Amino acid sequence: MPGLDLIDHSPHHPSPSAKLPNASNLVLIDNYDSFTWNVYQYLVLEGASVTVYRNDEITLEELIAQDPTQLVVSPGPGHPDTDAGISCAAIKYFGGKVPVLGVCMGEQCIFSVFGGRVDVTGEILHGKTSPLRHDNRGVYAGLPQDLPVTRYHSLAGTHATLPDCLEVSSWIASGPDGGKGIIMGVRHQTLLVEGVQFHPESILTAEGRSMLKNFLRMRGGTWIENATLQAQLPVPSQILSNGNSKDQNQSTNAGKNESILEKIYQHRMQAVAAQKISPSQRPSDLEELYNLDLAPPQISFPDRLRSSPYPLSLMAEIKRASPSKGPISMDISAPTQARKYATAGASVISVLTEPEWFKGSIDDLRAVRQSLQGLSHRPAVLRKEFIFDEYQILEARLAGADTILLIVKMLETPVLQKLYTYSRTLGMEPLVEVQNVEEMQIAVKLGAQVIGVNNRNLTNFEVDLETTSRLMDQVPSSTMVCALSGISGPDDVRAYKSNGVGAVLVGEALMRASDVTTFVSTLLGSSGQLSDTVSQHKTLVKICGTRTPEAAKVAIEAGADMVGIILVQGRSRCVPTETALDISNVVHQTKRALTPKVSRTEPSERTGAIDYFEQTSGFFRHSDRALLVGVFQNQPLRYILTQQRLLDLDVVQLHGSEPIEWASLIPVPVIRRFGAGDAGLSTRGYHALPLLDSAAGGTGKPLDLAPVQELLKNDPGLRVILAGGLHPENVGAILEQVGARRTRVVAVDVSSGVEHDGVQSHEKIRAFVNAVRARDEMDQQGP
Repeated sequence: MPGLDLIDHSPHHPSPSAKLPNASNLVLIDNYDSFTWNVYQYLVLEGASVTVYRNDEITLEELIAQDPTQLVVSPGPGHPDTDAGISCAAIKYFGGKVPVLGVCMGEQCIFSVFGGRVDVTGEILHGKTSPLRHDNRGVYAGLPQDLPVTRYHSLAGTHATLPDCLEVSSWIASGPDGGKGIIMGVRHQTLLVEGVQFHPESILTAEGRSMLKNFLRMRGGTWIENATLQAQLPVPSQILSNGNSKDQNQSTNAGKNESILEKIYQHRMQAVAAQKISPSQRPSDLEELYNLDLAPPQISFPDRLRSSPYPLSLMAEIKRASPSKGPISMDISAPTQARKYATAGASVISVLTEPEWFKGSIDDLRAVRQSLQGLSHRPAVLRKEFIFDEYQILEARLAGADTILLIVKMLETPVLQKLYTYSRTLGMEPLVEVQNVEEMQIAVKLGAQVIGVNNRNLTNFEVDLETTSRLMDQVPSSTMVCALSGISGPDDVRAYKSNGVGAVLVGEALMRASDVTTFVSTLLGSSGQLSDTVSQHKTLVKICGTRTPEAAKVAIEAGADMVGIILVQGRSRCVPTETALDISNVVHQTKRALTPKVSRTEPSERTGAIDYFEQTSGFFRHSDRALLVGVFQNQPLRYILTQQRLLDLDVVQLHGSEPIEWASLIPVPVIRRFGAGDAGLSTRGYHALPLLDSAAGGTGKPLDLAPVQELLKNDPGLRVILAGGLHPENVGAILEQVGARRTRVVAVDVSSGVEHDGVQSHEKIRAFVNAVRARDEMDQQGP
């Protein structure tokens, strides 16, 4: 036919493949169609031993007795519900037991067996080729898009009746956007059952033999079982040799230790393959999450390495166990350890996510990233894993990784290049690990900005700390070199400081350290005397429930740091808008008396990252005047935003059950009221400070300090405001009861405690401020 590009894709000189042990008894059901012979030919050419049965010449019991290794259901005329003989019953029985493939009517049988409806398509096709779109899985694995396939049908499964257990695996593109038109293939989401509406065995179908070859590679009755069995197949030798003949010769006698690395690799292959077919964790699912921009914010791994308070940057590792050491610290909390590393000055936190030998998980990495939320100058997060698939890289990014590890020894050079490039497209510069000269040359040629030299030989697990130093002359000056493994004390890193090494990775020694900060300081030393403490502490005072400009002025002149006005309609202390505007004018225009400046360690001088609440507590220290706080309770966000603009509020206080996410939508710092046991109190990145109160506020009910002290003990980065039952006579004693953690009480909040008969007392306001200042002075003088 003129203009039609028809190509004969048949095997003109067919060369049969070797017999497949896993396809030694394939049963092909013939639905009285001449194409059955072609299907048989392709299957045999690909190594299968095939027995053919007509659809009405064998019973299901007889078929079961044959114990087939695979079941293939052929094309045929008619409708699957009336003309397919034993086909539907066979699919129903063998689905989940052995691999099942349906071709044309066979695919329609699958559609019908699992609850779908096969109906007319509106066109009759006889020997027509169409470009096929597919999901690149199952029989389509590794095949290009828009393959010409041959169609002989007038019936097809319908989108509207597609059963939940089936997914569309191929289709004819429809419309300008290439949407899914007529269904050309379906796949069971759990069982290893797949069907194609077209004819892969036709001479006009491209890659037909490849599709049947892909089918014959499948094993087991489910996709998970298939993934498990596939992962148990031998790993190509080049996995451990990079395809380099010289390296192959060097590793020929690697022996037992090499098999450990291979075993780990095979186990990860198996686990990843199974995960990739699990609903919600498929590659398409992860891509959808990434396209929705749900990956946490990231930072530059190389830049963070170059920004360290120490002569060498520290890559601190979270590792519960290892193949060489066994259990190290099995009960460790990954996020808790991560915060210790961050405040001790780590530039990078390395998280082992391999579950069997290292006892880690991707959940560890996700929790570590969440624990660092809101820290200023936070460490970069590294996924340390046996990575061989782009899927693992995307998974790492979605969990919050800033970088990933690529092991040169484990990857063929083309695969290494592919993974390196893909990682960079996600904004992550990888850490490329090498162990010898040949691997270093590969990493340098790759263009890696950060190269890690593993002092531990991965084939025999012996440690040689000189490995890093020997390879330094191979590296461009612009490349950051990190020494990995075997580092346990200052003597191990001394030589690195003088030979150009930029960072060291420390795992086991840090995991076993009783005091992480002291260990890190001793290990790396410092460029100067660094301090993480505030030399003086001034407790801020908030006078709340202010109802007159005169009371506001008295509070400011007494030395209060914040003046609070209640904007909750119906509350006895609520101020009308006109009065609120007058109070706002007083607060913004009244300069307070000069107070001694509190000496604080500046962020640039800090050894480690600064916790979120320590950073945000600085928002409330204004050198010239007091801050105006508007207090709201369960009011619409629109109202809060309107009042903030109208009254020029410096701070908004949420005192009800408002979502904590509202703090991200309010353009000024937010104080949020919590009970000591409320969820979300310590969540970083939203409210600037939590206010701990005993009740709804203004009731005068005292706050129980025991749970407050427990909170501060369990979360060293937490900063709080205390409220509830405070007055001039008890505030000093209550601050004293907080004890050693008292500097983490940023402010105290008083309302009814400075009132007399329901009216603010100017005398009590002054007395309250003076009592707090007196307590501060006593604390600074020491015991």
